[in-house]
Amino acid sequence: MARRKEYKEEEVIEKAMQLFWRNGYETTSVRMLEKEMGINQFSVYASFGNKQGVFLESIKCYKKKAQFELIDRLDNSDGVEGIKQYFYNFIEFSKDNNSNKGCLLTNTVNELGENADTLIMSEIVKFATNVRESFINKLSFNSQKDKVTIDKQANYLMVALQGLSVASKMFNAKQLDDFIEVTFKNV
Repeated sequence: MARRKEYKEEEVIEKAMQLFWRNGYETTSVRMLEKEMGINQFSVYASFGNKQGVFLESIKCYKKKAQFELIDRLDNSDGVEGIKQYFYNFIEFSKDNNSNKGCLLTNTVNELGENADTLIMSEIVKFATNVRESFINKLSFNSQKDKVTIDKQANYLMVALQGLSVASKMFNAKQLDDFIEVTFKNV
């Protein structure tokens, strides 16, 4: 007879996501996950298969949070100002006890680089594509811009967002505000 789970998967994955976000994929061990999630190694493997499985579920959790706190707000905004607000919202989204953690997905790409697992990279690319499509939608509000210009500006904003993610971990609020303000003078 199978044992009943004595935990809620959503809650333990939220804890795992926070641990990965703080420490990175490689540094986070199964033992650290056990302690943070409050479940034993058997439960980790039974529910998620392995560390990669926990991480993939953590990415899904991150994407869900980002969708609610960032992308939905962007989608309900107007034009370039909505994208600019997304950048400011991102800084707040990535804070943990007044320190910035950057973006879990950007951190993962920076950490794993070309050695990243294809399943992990696939999830990251899907998320980035979704954000870029939202940027394109908002840039299209300006009927003076052609498709080529909109695509170039969306690419520029994606690179700027990645830079903001890294910069948010080391620069102060004034420097980050200056970065955002100058970025949007070019759009």
